[in-house]
Amino acid sequence: MHLYLHIPFCHHICPYCAFYKHTPGHLANRTFVDAILTEAERRIPEGYAPATVYFGGGTPTLLSSSLLDRLMRGLHDRIDLSAVREWTIEANPATFDLKKASLMRSLGADRISLGVQSFTPTILSTLGRDHSPEEAISAFTILREAGFSNVSIDLMFSIPGQDASMWQADLDRAIALAPEHISAYNLTYEADTEFLQRHRRGELDADEDRDATLFYQSIDTLEAAGYLHYEISNFAQSNFESQHNRAYWEGADYIGLGPSAVSTLHDERSKTLPDTAAYVRAILAGLDTRVEIESLTAADRRLESLAMLLRTKEGAPLSSASSLDPLPSLIEEGWIELRRDRIVLTRTGKALADPIIAALA
Repeated sequence: MHLYLHIPFCHHICPYCAFYKHTPGHLANRTFVDAILTEAERRIPEGYAPATVYFGGGTPTLLSSSLLDRLMRGLHDRIDLSAVREWTIEANPATFDLKKASLMRSLGADRISLGVQSFTPTILSTLGRDHSPEEAISAFTILREAGFSNVSIDLMFSIPGQDASMWQADLDRAIALAPEHISAYNLTYEADTEFLQRHRRGELDADEDRDATLFYQSIDTLEAAGYLHYEISNFAQSNFESQHNRAYWEGADYIGLGPSAVSTLHDERSKTLPDTAAYVRAILAGLDTRVEIESLTAADRRLESLAMLLRTKEGAPLSSASSLDPLPSLIEEGWIELRRDRIVLTRTGKALADPIIAALA
């Protein structure tokens, strides 16, 4: 099993992000950290020893060094972490210094997911990011100085105003830093975001041709640099695939702590209260923080397996498809191929993953 902690605080709210987040206000405090630790005591089964730990957000590194220290030491005191083989913390540039990075490393974190998104000032401005390219590079250097030998850089493409030369420059700058992992995400307009509203008003465009061109450019550039394209949006050097995300895609059980965190355990899925203040009050009152509790059927699990695994280099088992009728036409189009008992996306098919999954679901 695996453990996820959601830290919802962000210094600045990015207009494209649909995750639960908010500015810290007075909530990024000791009471919040103690609430998560109390939830861990209540919800983590006896004998539970997670294989991976992931701090997501939000921006976990927006917590002060003292709060990170309290949170990480508190987990060590309450949970058997002896089996952890990967501990990831999401970080944004300009939210940590060498002291904080060294603290995270000394307390067990061994992987950082650095939210760079772009090294191009105009694209950073469009995305509403509040760091500069120079701060991103400095942040990466600090992580190396702190002893992190497993760093992932997040990038985004198909941003309005971005062309192939700008995307190539971003890829080249990321490769020059030699991170162990690079995530390259196609911008999508998510519900309840400022970007979706602006898109509907015609202020931000969507271009499927641009999506495909920059997607294939990502594959060509990163594979040529020695990165394995192991999932639609993820590339890794040998032995540096994200083990935590792999667990999600493979349908492993995991427990999510913190406001809005999702858990899947023994065919039951739940979500915690997506309101930080209400979450803390519920913990203090001894109440169950879980909402939206649902039971997953075998059919639910099968369809999730198709949707998740078809995005990976190994593909999805034939048994996960509801209907095999579309297979001949998908093979003829050159979008999928069969490898033993698995459906695997071709290079062309990777850009069409969502409609292919819908056809087989």
